Amino acid sequence: MEEGDILTTLKILIIGESGVGKSSLLLRFCEDTFDPDQSATIGVDFKVRTLIVDGNKAKLAIWDTAGQERFRTLTPSYYRGAQGCILVYDITNRQSFLKLENWLTELETYSTKHEIVKMLVGNKIDKEKREVSREDGLTFARKHHMLFIEASAKTKEGVQCAFEELVEKIIQTPGLWETDHRGFSLSQGGGNANGMCAGYCSL
Repeated sequence: MEEGDILTTLKILIIGESGVGKSSLLLRFCEDTFDPDQSATIGVDFKVRTLIVDGNKAKLAIWDTAGQERFRTLTPSYYRGAQGCILVYDITNRQSFLKLENWLTELETYSTKHEIVKMLVGNKIDKEKREVSREDGLTFARKHHMLFIEASAKTKEGVQCAFEELVEKIIQTPGLWETDHRGFSLSQGGGNANGMCAGYCSL
């Protein structure tokens, strides 16, 4: 596939409390590595990866932000123009789950795209000390019309799927992105019905 075949460039955000594994998810998705001693993000990190979903090639510009309050001065520009957002919590830290309401409020305040696609990710399922049940995550996601998956940046489980499902939903949402290409194919089945993510992602 040539560079010219890229269907669209999408801006994806990763938000959530400090320490939930936002940077680890990004590193696993973009470079397929995991650093157990990953230091806290200062300000904003930014990575680009090309992904093919349903035969359509999309370039993802993925923005990872610091979860700490003192870095929150960049908020409006960070959210502007984003088509997708991954909200992350740590399944072993209930407080990180309870803070999701604040992050959603901020997203709705600053997002410039009304139909922005949201994916809720419960990270660190490789750990045993669970404080947030899968049912709690699913209930929250349904209440706020979000996609949902549990994942582990450490073991890779669910990571690729989370980004693929998010991009697939964005491409299937008219008006979220513009393109000069016409007649590109878009399979109607979707990953939920028959893809590798069956049983994971839910609406």
